Amino acid sequence: MKILLVEDEHFLSESIKDYLSGNGILCQCVDKVASALEKIADYQYDCVVLDLGLPDGNGLELLLTLREQNRNEGVIIITANGITLENKIEGFNSGADDYLTKPFELAELMVRIKALVRRKQFNGNNIVLYNEIAIDMLARTVKVGNIFIDITKTEIDLLLYLVANENKVLSKSTIAEHISGDMADMLDNHHFVYAHIKNLKKKLVDAGYDDYIKTMYGMGYKWTMKNE
Repeated sequence: MKILLVEDEHFLSESIKDYLSGNGILCQCVDKVASALEKIADYQYDCVVLDLGLPDGNGLELLLTLREQNRNEGVIIITANGITLENKIEGFNSGADDYLTKPFELAELMVRIKALVRRKQFNGNNIVLYNEIAIDMLARTVKVGNIFIDITKTEIDLLLYLVANENKVLSKSTIAEHISGDMADMLDNHHFVYAHIKNLKKKLVDAGYDDYIKTMYGMGYKWTMKNE
């Protein structure tokens, strides 16, 4: 799961990033509208956590851009005390999915992020079922039939990303960016994607699943029931 945090209070931003990262969520941070617009132009996110009062403008500008581009990122607005009903209505009308008022507990933010991503990608389900595979998004476990497999954080994120994009060809660079964020741009190649795909496939196949991960030579990978 990959989050963009748009927040100019650096102590709060670092606290949120550290907490989310410690719970298996990739979190990238910016502190201005312009920087956030650059990020969403280059990358896809599962959720955007957005402060409205930013040094170079109103966070609603970013929110409107996301909706004008028909992007599917969920948006949680975080804002200071004193937010009026009219402000909230404006935010929801602009495309926000949720609101949190400062100060808030980091655990609550994390729960709301996960709930929002479940609604957006998996119809609100905590457990994602795909034939014989069951992915528990809260417990972070994967079961094939009655067998729990030993799976890493990166592998479960990769598995969820593939399932959520069933029948879509995902390039190595797209997968690299999803599991590594903008750090992927600093790597000379994306061989680590092949390694993660190979390890994930082996673990699932050894547990008895049908091979849904198809290699699309020269293009990338696709999660599908169809034989290509």
